[in-house]
Amino acid sequence: MSQNDALATAAHLHVLLRRKTGRVTDTEWLAANLDYAQAIVRFARERAHSDGHVELLPLADRLESLVITPKQRPASAPSPAAVPAAPQPGPAQKPATDMSSRYIGRLR
Repeated sequence: MSQNDALATAAHLHVLLRRKTGRVTDTEWLAANLDYAQAIVRFARERAHSDGHVELLPLADRLESLVITPKQRPASAPSPAAVPAAPQPGPAQKPATDMSSRYIGRLR
């Protein structure tokens, strides 16, 4: 998937959805987030069929092909064993509590 293609398609879909349905979307989030992309593609298809905005269909299909790859489709969920556990902080990974290392302390 080319990120530029996904972002361009999301921008085109954003403009059409805003003009045809009044729906405003976040184009960067649309190109990056799988769940959001699925919801907007579903919304665009519903509006294309219910309101007759057939020009939304090609863009919805293209966005789906660019952002939602076949292995990411909701047909199967990953097993809990396949998801790696978050690493536990050890003695070498201490959180910084010194004020000089904090960003807020260096604002001024």
